[in-house]
Amino acid sequence: MLTTHDASTNVAVLMEDIGRKARAAARPLALASAERKHAALVGMAQAVVRSEQAILSANALDMANGEDAGLTPSMMDRLKLDSGRIRAIADGIRAIAELKDPVGEVIAEWDRPNGLHIERVRTPLGIIGVIYESRPNVTADAGALCLKAGNAVILRGGSDSLHSSQAIHACLVEGLKSAGLPEDAIQLVPTTDRAAVGEMLTGLSGNLDVIVPRGGKSLVGRVQREARVPVFAHLEGICHLYIDKAADLDMAVKIAVNAKMRRTGICGSAETLLVDRAVKDTHLLPILEALDAAGCEIRAEDEVRAVFPNAKPAKDEDWTTEYLDAIISVKLVDGVSGAIDHIEHYSSHHTEAIVTDDAATAERFFNEIDSAILLHNASTQFADGGEFGMGAEIGIATGRMHARGPVGVEQLTSFKYRVRGQGQTRP
Repeated sequence: MLTTHDASTNVAVLMEDIGRKARAAARPLALASAERKHAALVGMAQAVVRSEQAILSANALDMANGEDAGLTPSMMDRLKLDSGRIRAIADGIRAIAELKDPVGEVIAEWDRPNGLHIERVRTPLGIIGVIYESRPNVTADAGALCLKAGNAVILRGGSDSLHSSQAIHACLVEGLKSAGLPEDAIQLVPTTDRAAVGEMLTGLSGNLDVIVPRGGKSLVGRVQREARVPVFAHLEGICHLYIDKAADLDMAVKIAVNAKMRRTGICGSAETLLVDRAVKDTHLLPILEALDAAGCEIRAEDEVRAVFPNAKPAKDEDWTTEYLDAIISVKLVDGVSGAIDHIEHYSSHHTEAIVTDDAATAERFFNEIDSAILLHNASTQFADGGEFGMGAEIGIATGRMHARGPVGVEQLTSFKYRVRGQGQTRP
């Protein structure tokens, strides 16, 4: 029988080995041609389609385990795969394959008076660690995006989705093999032991260059506190939707219902609805009735409950809660100034949206709010790399360094400078 010490030692040895293999795969991958990476991605997509039944069988095991574990409906929705979602995984990989290869792209170039020609050129980051929960499709998205950007990747999925992730990962490896790329370029941590996460946070003896956590507040918070390597992350998606006095009512109703109820368990789901007090008598009730009819629980301040008595009283913590469920907090504000003040106080700087026909008000909203994604007359559910034309994304970054917003292939690169001379020396 293994002692706790033995078990932790075995995980440490396992993760060190994974890190060494990733480093060995990183260089040939960074030098791989765009054509070879494209071929690998196409092969992955084809393998996913061929393996649909195997993936569904693996997902059935995860779903059964999730039921036994008492996962919430929103978490079960994140975990569930069906034929449509598997086709979407394959389509997502194909979309990434067709993106422009970022590696080697000249971002900027200029000439100096002394005749030197300087270029800033995209390069892979190196080895990326992705730590995620529940959603098995992240296995494909993260693996494909990292490959396209020339990075090796170590994937550590959640225990809830282990079987599904393993089935999808097998398809990614099949694509790598078919294109003659190192199989260790995309590795899936084979253990659910949480010690594996701790090992990744230490950097695997210098074999991990950046970490991307994708999951709940406790996971992301731990990564941000303990990681010894750079982190691309958002802690919460407390997203706001503001209905301005110049908003078209039909548009406001449509966007509000979609922003909250299309998929309640994603980080781009609206969690707080702010309505201009100037349209309390015209806009507030139709919007709340539509949300209520869609099955949304409404938590509101007293002024809102006077108009819509079915709403539950909002508590202080409601303004800072990422529900990830069919619940929304509602407040009246004094115009765009009141909305901006509320958002800047409570926002997690993920995504905010305004509905208005006043271009100047929308411009002020865009200029004064410091969040990664801002939308005008569109649902917060568009906070997604695929919807941005990035093919997919590895997550949404809300920090201010390096990547911000959807992290796609370009955000998974760094750069270097190439300087060309004709014998110049510095005086």
